[in-house]
This record gives sequence, C-alpha cells and structure tokens, in this order.
Amino acid sequence: MPTLYTAITNHGFGHATRTAAVLADLQQRSPEIKLIIATTAPRWLLEEYIEGDFIYHPRVFDVGVIQLDSLQVDREATLATWQKIDQQKVDLIAEEVKFLQEHQVDLIFGDIPPMVAEMAKAAQIPCWMSSNFGWDFIYRDWGGKYMELADRLSETYSHCDRLFRLPFAEPMSSFPIIQNVGLTGAKPNHAPEYLREKFNLDSDRPTAMLTFGGLSLQSIPYQNLARFPDWQFITFDRDAPELPNLTKANCDRLRPVDLMVVCDRLVTKPGYGTLAEALRVGIPVVCLTREGFLEAETLIAGVKNYTDHLIISPQDFYEGDWSFLSEPFQAPDLENAKELDMQGEATINQAILDYFD
Repeated sequence: MPTLYTAITNHGFGHATRTAAVLADLQQRSPEIKLIIATTAPRWLLEEYIEGDFIYHPRVFDVGVIQLDSLQVDREATLATWQKIDQQKVDLIAEEVKFLQEHQVDLIFGDIPPMVAEMAKAAQIPCWMSSNFGWDFIYRDWGGKYMELADRLSETYSHCDRLFRLPFAEPMSSFPIIQNVGLTGAKPNHAPEYLREKFNLDSDRPTAMLTFGGLSLQSIPYQNLARFPDWQFITFDRDAPELPNLTKANCDRLRPVDLMVVCDRLVTKPGYGTLAEALRVGIPVVCLTREGFLEAETLIAGVKNYTDHLIISPQDFYEGDWSFLSEPFQAPDLENAKELDMQGEATINQAILDYFD
C-alpha cells in the first residue's frame, strides 16, 4: 500500500482546504493510497473535502502568521511562536522520523511548512510541496529582525525535492525544482436548483456571498444589508444576526464553493482557496485589500488579470454604505484570461501516481 504523508501549515483554514481538495481528488483516483495528514486544522474541516479514510495526525511544524482576524496580523506574536517551535525542532523532527518509518511513508507532501523539508531529509524520503508562496517571502517583507528568520526558512526550503507552484505566485526562488500547475480547489457538490429550494432562494434576485475564511472578521457590518432589501446574501458566519435577506449556510457539510453556483458575486478577502474556487466556478469577485501580508498583492493581481472584479478597501467595507454592490465590475486585464489552467490538482496527483508506480 503506497503511503503519502501530507503536512499542512499551521495557519488558518485556507491551506488545509486547498490541500484537502487535492487529496480528495487523489483518493478518488487511487483509493488504495494510505493518507496521513499532519495538521492542527480540525478533522471535521478535512472531512468536508475528503470522503474516504485518512489518518489524522495533529502536529505543529510552523506558525504562518498569527492573526487577530482575517485581515489583521500580529507580527510580535508570530515571531515569539516561531521561537518556541525552534526550541522544540530537534525533538519534533526525531519523533516524526520515527513515525514516518513506522508507517512506511513513501512520499512527503507539504503546504507549506519549511521544517518538513528538513524532516524528509533526515528520514531520507522525497519531499514535494505545493503553494503560491513561502513563509520566507512573507517575513522578508517585514524586514528588520524578521530577515534572519526569512533567510533561515529560505535555506530550509532549498531541501525540497519538487515544488508545484500554483497560479498567483511569488517567484519562490528558494526551491530548486519548480513545476507550474493550474488552479486547485474543490468542485461544487450540488445543483443550483437543489440549493435554491433548500434555502428558499429566488433565481431572479441578486445574490452575494460574504465569506472571509475560518477566522472571519471582527465585525461584519450586517446593518448595511438593510440598504439592499431586494438582494439575497449568504454567509457562513454562525454569529450573524437573523435578517430577512440573509441566509446562513453553515449546515450539512456545505462549503463556500457549493453555494457559489447560486451567487452573482463573491465578497471576500485575499485568500487563494476561495479565490481559486470562485474563478473555477466563474463568478465575479469583490475583494478587500489587505495590508501587511504580501501574498495579498499577488492574489489581487491574479483576480485583476483573470476575472470580473472590484477591489475595495477595508474602509469601504467597514465604514462605507456598500455602494460597491451597485458598481459595474472591471473586466479581466488579460485578453487571454480564459486560458488559465483550472486543473492543478489533476497535474499534481498524476505526478504522485507516477511516482508510486
């Protein structure tokens, strides 16, 4: 039985969901593959994507960025947490090498904790990764005392044997072998007719989804929905108020991608997984800018290049009257936008299957 060990970065839900979408496709192609998923993302989240069996292995290999909410970062807390992980690194790598050997792991796949490359080297197992950015890229932009951390992670990434570089990426020059692939993501599970009946949605009313990842926002200004009584809004926020034109869709294992098929637009933050699935479904995007997180610039550039869009500031969202809902979308900047590869998971998984064969 071939065994794939997948390590997912300890940052929000986005890395977990986009990787789970790849693993779900792999499992469908080859159900006999034994999947081990090392992450602190909740098991229920992975199960929303992966229908078959997998071994859930809670481990922390990195920090990502400590966040106050989906838009605000805490740099000092991020650095302090990295220092704690570094103190435990030698012991953690030794424990994981033993785990890898006991489970006869054939290949390590990461998104995108740097330590995994060191772990794979110690275990003498190939290490592949997939991402549109590395954490060295994020921290180097912070400058100052974060530069030493960025340099150290760049050196660690250089031990990775193969990188599948997703669209909307930074150069990721720390990786010695790079293969560009298309967008990855999950596919909708339900027909629009089923969803409209389930949630009592009208097909002839404008419908907008509000989704901001697992951390959400500190305070979505839901009072603005009263300005648009003819609209339908969909949220996955369990704490949202009960409003006549707001539907809460956090039930029955439904994911944002499932509800996108009944929406006219998506209002969201810069996050690869949500944006990739929106582009694959084909709905326009209203995207907030995000300061202090350099990946947001590459993601927003991708949105501008490949889909109908509006880019708004957090001030427009928090303090404005949401007049952006009435503004016309900007067309994609690229004339060949429709040529963007939408089948990244197929490319990645074919490479994994070829390796196992």
